[in-house]
Amino acid sequence: MNDKTDIDLSASERQDAHRRSAPGVAVVYEAIRQEAETELSRPNHALFWSGLAAGLSMGFSFLAEALLQSALPDASWQSLVSKFGYAVGFLFVILGRQQLFTENTLVPVLQVLHKKTLATVVNTARLWVVVLGANLVGTLIFAFAFSVGSIVDTQQFAALDAIAREAMQGGFGNTLLRAIFAGWLIALMVWLLPVAETGRVTVVIIITYLVGIAGFPHIIAGSTEMFYAVMNQLSSPGEALLQFFLPTLIGNTIGGVALVAAINYAQVHARNNDE
Repeated sequence: MNDKTDIDLSASERQDAHRRSAPGVAVVYEAIRQEAETELSRPNHALFWSGLAAGLSMGFSFLAEALLQSALPDASWQSLVSKFGYAVGFLFVILGRQQLFTENTLVPVLQVLHKKTLATVVNTARLWVVVLGANLVGTLIFAFAFSVGSIVDTQQFAALDAIAREAMQGGFGNTLLRAIFAGWLIALMVWLLPVAETGRVTVVIIITYLVGIAGFPHIIAGSTEMFYAVMNQLSSPGEALLQFFLPTLIGNTIGGVALVAAINYAQVHARNNDE
């Protein structure tokens, strides 16, 4: 039997079929790479204010999770529901187009791999330093506000304490390994967003909920908890630095750069060579 699909489809139907087909990996790659060009051209002050907004927004992941946890009974399924609060800050950041450090382990790195010039490497390092610093300032301000102000009730404060204390658990090696998976998933989320279209919210919620429920540490979401823990003497500065901050920063960066940016660049590069 002959395939008469090409004969039966009208021109408008062909266009509709093309519109509905999923874009190829090269299209996704190019969309993110063009975004990288825009981000790398932004001046420091623009990056800082966007990064500060992202740090403040990420604090709401900590708060939303605590509010849900305090409202739920102490049951084995409690975290399955309360961890949905972890997605709140990410939704604010992604939908608000704010600068988050872990997103930038993918976006500008694709441009570095594309151009392979020292200037692009230096420019990416500039973006990383400014955005990470601004994110941390934002999380510090958020944590300080909840440490000194009577913003929530006693039960909700207890939930904040419990979440912050849990975030500081684990040794350097274990935290680093789990942080690699967090960086991998967040960068993967960024890779999926260009094709998600109306499903962007769903993609963000699913992936960040997975990060939260698995307890994979995220350098910015977890920094709110880290600063809160130190300010409320739930952890010492040294413990916070060595057991959370450094291994999480290293792990998130490895996960985003090596497991998403480099691998996806490699598959696009291999595809172009085959053609």
